[in-house]
Amino acid sequence: MFELDWQSLLLKDLDLSLVLEIIIRTVLMFVFVLILLRSSGKKGVRQLSIFEVAIIISLGSAAGDPMLNKESPIIPSLIVFGVILLVYRGLTYWAAKSTRVENILEGEPEYVIEDGLFTLEEQGDSNFAKDEFFAEMRLQNIEHVGQVRTALLESNGQVSFCYFETEQVRPGLPVYPKLYAKKSKEILKKGKYACTHCAQVSEIAAAQPCSRCNKEEWVAALDGPRIT
Repeated sequence: MFELDWQSLLLKDLDLSLVLEIIIRTVLMFVFVLILLRSSGKKGVRQLSIFEVAIIISLGSAAGDPMLNKESPIIPSLIVFGVILLVYRGLTYWAAKSTRVENILEGEPEYVIEDGLFTLEEQGDSNFAKDEFFAEMRLQNIEHVGQVRTALLESNGQVSFCYFETEQVRPGLPVYPKLYAKKSKEILKKGKYACTHCAQVSEIAAAQPCSRCNKEEWVAALDGPRIT
């Protein structure tokens, strides 16, 4: 019968002196990582680009071994930290001098909505996560796409919204789950329906392809103004 050796699983050959050394190593490496991140000039995670996330992962890799492995000295990891900081500073300086380099490192803002319609699918962005974007819209008290004039996905992952004036709000695709879940390829009665693929709104009486994207899934459109 198989018996689990909890002593080996949890402690193995760990002794109190090694525990103390792990604590000291961990505190030192954490302080060094914190100092390096503070020296990068960033204030928080929301400001990090993909390039900067890669820097943090590299730091974590360099800091991990000295925290746990007594065979790994701390000084070589500090050298790695220094190289990472120099690379980061060098690339950010280069990016400041060259728009092309900046776009490669940081990414470019992308339009998600223009004039009340989705744009990313038309540009072939198969990684566009509509559910996540709907969540961002709901956080901004947006009930349907027709309330939004422009939405821009920034390079740091945040979304910037520009809204229609109240009198300019048009019928649009609902973004709340219960309403959006009523989407269907069947139309039971005449009315204004939003294409779930591109948000184009059409007044239709029977199922048909969307005139904009040629998809055939619809949901009843909403037309209420945005309430802040």
